[in-house]
Amino acid sequence: MRYCAFLRGVNVKGTNMKMEDVCKVFRNAGMTGVVSVLASGNIVFSSGNDAEKLRAMLEKAMSDHFSYEAFLFIRSQEETENILRGNPFEKNENLHTYAFVGSPGIEEMLMTEFEKAAKEPEEQAVIAGGNFYWQVPKGSTLGSSFGKVLGKKNLKDQFTSRNINTFEKITGKF
Repeated sequence: MRYCAFLRGVNVKGTNMKMEDVCKVFRNAGMTGVVSVLASGNIVFSSGNDAEKLRAMLEKAMSDHFSYEAFLFIRSQEETENILRGNPFEKNENLHTYAFVGSPGIEEMLMTEFEKAAKEPEEQAVIAGGNFYWQVPKGSTLGSSFGKVLGKKNLKDQFTSRNINTFEKITGKF
C-alpha cells in the first residue's frame, strides 16, 4: 500500500531536518519506495501495515532519531488523491488554498474556530468530503485571525496543513 506521511512542524521554529535524513529514518523503520516531496515534511512510501500502526511506529522513530516530539498523519494514496480532487475552491492567483490533514473530526473543530475568527477579505473555509479547506489572500496566511489559531501549541498533535499545490506534487510522486 502506498501512503503519504504529513509531518507537523518540520523546518519551522527551530525544528530543522534534511529530508534525506527523514527518508533514511523511514527506510530504517522498514518502509520501502521512500521519497520526500518538498522540505516541509511530506514522505511518500510503501508499507504492508495499516495507517494507525504506521503513525505510532514512525512518530517514535522520528522522535528517537531527531530528539523532538514528532507528530505525523498518514494518508493512503487514495485518501491523498481524494483530498486534492475534493478541493472546493477555484484556482485564484491572489489566494492560497490549504487542505488540512489530521485526527478524526478535526475538520469540525477547525470550522468552529474559523467561524469565530475575524475574516480577511475573500477568506473562506469549507468542509468537503470530510476534509477542511481554507482559502486566504496571499500574504495574509500567518497574520490572519484564523492563521494565528493554527499555530496554537495545544493543537500540534491534532492536524497539519499543506498548500493545495503541495498535494499536486505529492500525488505526482505516487
